[in-house]
Amino acid sequence: MRLDDKSIVITGASGIAAATARSAAREGARVHVVSLHEEQCRELVSQIEEDGGDAGWSAADLTVESEARSALDAARQRLGRVDGLVAVAGGSGRRFGDGPVHEMRLEAWVTTFDINTSPVFLSVSRLIAHMRQSGGSVVVVGSVLATSPSPRLFATHAYAAAKGAANSFVTTLASYYARDRIRVNAIAPGLVRTPMSERAAGDEQIVDYSRRKQPLAGGFLDPGHIADTAVFLLSDESSQITGQVIAVDGGWSVTEA
Repeated sequence: MRLDDKSIVITGASGIAAATARSAAREGARVHVVSLHEEQCRELVSQIEEDGGDAGWSAADLTVESEARSALDAARQRLGRVDGLVAVAGGSGRRFGDGPVHEMRLEAWVTTFDINTSPVFLSVSRLIAHMRQSGGSVVVVGSVLATSPSPRLFATHAYAAAKGAANSFVTTLASYYARDRIRVNAIAPGLVRTPMSERAAGDEQIVDYSRRKQPLAGGFLDPGHIADTAVFLLSDESSQITGQVIAVDGGWSVTEA
C-alpha cells in the first residue's frame, strides 16, 4: 500500500486520469477526481468504491477560475489535507484548428493553450499553498510531443507548445517549492490508448507507426503504464526526485520509425 494514508486530487476522469485514480486507490490513497464530465466522475468513483477504495468527485470546467476554485476547495474539504495532485485534464486542439503554424489562426492557438495550461495552473495554484504546510507531490501529465515531435502525423504545434510550457512550469515550481518539501515532476507519455486518441487509433497508418515508434509497447501504450509512474511519483519511494520530466513512451523518444 504505497499510498496508504495519502490524500490525492486528480484532474480528469477518463483515460490516464481514471487509470491513475484507480491505481492510487488500490495503493491505499483517498482520491478525489475533478472533471468537466459529471457522468464520468460518478462512474469512476462508483467503480473505485465497488473495489473497496475511498473516492469522491467534483464536476467543474477547469478553464473557468470560479468553477475550478469551488471544485478544488470541495476536494480539499472532503479530504482534510492534500498530499498529492495529478494534473491530467487537457485535450487535443484539433477541433479548434490546431495544426501547422502557417495554417493556424490565433483563436486555435489561444484555445489549445487554454484547455491544456489553465487546468494545470488553476489546480496547482489552488492546492499548493495548502500543501506547503506538510509537503507533498505534484505530477503534471504532459506529452512526448513537446520534445520529440512527429511532423508527418502529429503536426499540432499549439498542443506541443502548451505541453512544453507545462514542462517549464514544472521546473520553476520544483525549484521554488523544494524548500517546502513539495516535489513537482512531469510525465511525458507517448501515444496512449485513451478517448483523446480515438482518432489516431482508427487510422491504420498511425497504428502501424505506433508499433514501430513504441516498440516496448508494440503499439499504443495502456493508460495503466502512465498511472504506474504517477503512483511512484506520488509515493515516498520518489522522495528525492523533483523537477524531472519522465518520458513513459514505449521508446518513442529514442526510436526511429
